[in-house]
Amino acid sequence: MILLILIIVTGLVFWALRLMDRAVENQEFSLMLAGFLVASSAAAIVGIYFLMSDYMTFITHASSTFDSAFDSYDAAMMGGGDLPLWLD
Repeated sequence: MILLILIIVTGLVFWALRLMDRAVENQEFSLMLAGFLVASSAAAIVGIYFLMSDYMTFITHASSTFDSAFDSYDAAMMGGGDLPLWLD
């Protein structure tokens, strides 16, 4: 997954540099703006990737903590049987 994102970001940066180079040659502001927007989207992809990887790590850790925290509660409520204690 990281390789795919790296290839996409590298392609976007290369495209942005080509747009900005043409903007300097032709003295066009719109190409410079387009290059800036493409470079910004590449930076946003990298930022979102790092935010989501941290979030997924947090969620994975939280779910394992959540499961272990309620195992003793489940055992106390079930009393070792198939039905909860309050239903007996």
